[in-house]
Amino acid sequence: MKAMVIREFGAPEVFTQTQLQAPQLCPGHVLINVMATSINPVDTKIRQGKLAAIAPDFPAVLHGDVSGSVAAVADDVQGFAVGDKVISCGGGVRGTGGALADQMLVDARLLAPAPAKMDLAQSAALPLVGITAWTALMEKAKLQAGQSVLIHGATGGVSHIGIQLARSRGAQVYATCSSAEKAAIAKRLGAHECFLYRQQNVAEYVQQATDGKGFDVVFDTVGGDNIQQSFQAAALNGTVVSVSTRSTQDLSLMHSKGLSLHVVFMLIPLLHNVGRAGHGEILRQLVSLVDQGELTLLLDKERFGFNEVAKAHRYFETQTAQGKVLLLND
Repeated sequence: MKAMVIREFGAPEVFTQTQLQAPQLCPGHVLINVMATSINPVDTKIRQGKLAAIAPDFPAVLHGDVSGSVAAVADDVQGFAVGDKVISCGGGVRGTGGALADQMLVDARLLAPAPAKMDLAQSAALPLVGITAWTALMEKAKLQAGQSVLIHGATGGVSHIGIQLARSRGAQVYATCSSAEKAAIAKRLGAHECFLYRQQNVAEYVQQATDGKGFDVVFDTVGGDNIQQSFQAAALNGTVVSVSTRSTQDLSLMHSKGLSLHVVFMLIPLLHNVGRAGHGEILRQLVSLVDQGELTLLLDKERFGFNEVAKAHRYFETQTAQGKVLLLND
């Protein structure tokens, strides 16, 4: 099969096209004819070597998100048949093959039927960000109707899903972003208010939205010192959930406010083979919301073919994309 691989870590130019032996079907797995994938930050970090410990062996096929049709099903797998349209975040890390190839072998527990009311190629943008946002808000924060939630980075891949999930749960949803254009997008997705963090500091928007009490839940998708901003924005005994905690932080404010801090590392099921069925179930819940019209994807206008993956990674790393970046198998 045709595949885009890397044989060393480095700049986007390390991607090369080659022919690889197609994956062999094995128990518990499904073979997918790949239609599309999307770029997530973890994909570029693996390529760069920043996450070498979780990278597949060279020649490595990267990217976890995938949409496509079922090519073959192991005898012990139920619920899927040849020709079914499916989605998953099923590989691209240590011990697995990725989606930048004609075919991808995926653990059936990580699969879900693709949304009926979304283009199959576009649905490749849903799995990683959707599972991450769901895990953060529904499982870690246990978000309830009527609670106030602040989501940082309103139009990011994970954040824009988080806004919609929180609104569907009946929460009062607030967000932060960098521009009026992004604020308008956030409100269209379901945020009640979006604060321009370059114009308002934390104390100002906490006062504006909560009379100074703070938010019940703060969802940090930015990381670094933004975790301190999240502690500052949270209410007494509130909950902070972060997807980016690779930094050293002073926890004094967390202590004085009695906060709970949760971390989401979405790749744990893939890397350690634990809880994989949970990811499949979350995907089914997300697909149901899509088909009910309660969840949509923010997609960048640019599209790339697999043979343009280097160009796609360069574009993604400019941080100018407005939504998820798709790559289509060409």
